[in-house]
Amino acid sequence: MASKSKIKGNTYERELVKIFLDQGFDAERARGSDGRSLGMEEDVDGYFKITRTGKKIKWQAKRRRSIPLWLQTGNSDIVLVREDRGTNNVVCSLEFFLELIGK
Repeated sequence: MASKSKIKGNTYERELVKIFLDQGFDAERARGSDGRSLGMEEDVDGYFKITRTGKKIKWQAKRRRSIPLWLQTGNSDIVLVREDRGTNNVVCSLEFFLELIGK
């Protein structure tokens, strides 16, 4: 039997796929949260495809009891974060992200 956290993660991944499908995107979850089942890297949980460009956006899903305050957008649209000498990353709500990319 799977652990509670694994069940929670799988449920979240399925929820994300449903959101993408409902928004009109082609989307799929990797079996066992292992991107190799989709011909991708192991740490990919799924993807959705932008219709107008055909670009597949690979995603890794993390569901936590609470998000650290420093990662919450508050009154901003996005949070930019980078580790020292690392790459820049963007945190935003899924709704805002979907609005930005369109289909």
